[in-house]
Amino acid sequence: MKVGVDGRSLVGGGGRGVAHYTSALLGALVETFPEDEWRVLLPRGPVHGLARGVTVVRSQWPGRLLWGAAAALGRPRLDALLGGGLDVVWAPAPAPLAVGRGVPLVLTVHDRSWEQRPGDFTAYERLWHAAARPRALAREAARVLCDAEAVRADLVTAWGLDPARVRAVPLAPAIDAGRGQTPRFSSDSKGSDPYFLFVGALEPRKAPEVLLAAHAEARRAGLAAELWFAGEGRVAVGGEGVRRLGRAGDAELPALYAGALALVLPSRLEGFGLPPVEALAHGTPAIVSDLPVFRETLGPEGALYVPPGDTRALAAALLRLERERGLRDRLVAAGRAATAGLSWAATARATRAVLAEAAG
Repeated sequence: MKVGVDGRSLVGGGGRGVAHYTSALLGALVETFPEDEWRVLLPRGPVHGLARGVTVVRSQWPGRLLWGAAAALGRPRLDALLGGGLDVVWAPAPAPLAVGRGVPLVLTVHDRSWEQRPGDFTAYERLWHAAARPRALAREAARVLCDAEAVRADLVTAWGLDPARVRAVPLAPAIDAGRGQTPRFSSDSKGSDPYFLFVGALEPRKAPEVLLAAHAEARRAGLAAELWFAGEGRVAVGGEGVRRLGRAGDAELPALYAGALALVLPSRLEGFGLPPVEALAHGTPAIVSDLPVFRETLGPEGALYVPPGDTRALAAALLRLERERGLRDRLVAAGRAATAGLSWAATARATRAVLAEAAG
């Protein structure tokens, strides 16, 4: 099978999110299905996280010009830029693009955050999503992928999609080999400063300001642990016992996960939420918002759940995780049981099956 891939997320900053998903899944697809041809279109710019074994096609156009023209004029077409003769095209996220008639498109939609929480986005980001036409793109696609059944149900209802064309394929921790490690820091550690860890974009829908307020409240109640933020974004974080680490790469994250008392993700909205799954792979429990997608991924006992936006409940959870070693152990055991079947190889097999369906 010849598959064309929109690789724009791999050019530029090389951050997490869509770039991480594209890089990890494309690497697993190439490794698991080496007989297939994977042609990846990359606009001008530095490339990060590109899997070996793909056929790279570089465009000399700057990304904004290339995709702006595709959105406004329906040209250039992604399949034509990749040399034609493709069986299917895969877009790892909604984006301004054009595909030729008769070329099936598989589109991954991670969530509807720009529709559900438009105020979280800048004016440019809202304009970009308008140009991408995600709802129309999904209706035109041969198949739509998402990361969880909760998101699949939401897309089918909100966008009126044919349920048979929408498939949920879960993601996986970045490093499966991390399983079996235990946290480096615990409440009885000596000579080390314990910390809670936030991993992700410092954006409103991730609610870092709620976590800051909860941490400050817990510190007033005797919490000793610091709060470390691994990520970048426009929400400012700081205060007593707070460290902003900036963007952490895949090489740095294992030690951060393994050293934390817990991973904390108090999001208001998520399409999957990889950090809690990755933390569990390194023996670290999670405190998360009580969202359907987390219940689906982590199981009813695989994390400590708090109501979204509830500062007091989150502060109490921080105190419990610092003081109750037995609770941390129980959460890790239950979380690992819930996520035991997740791997990028399994994600690749399920994704490839959907691509083959679309190709006919």
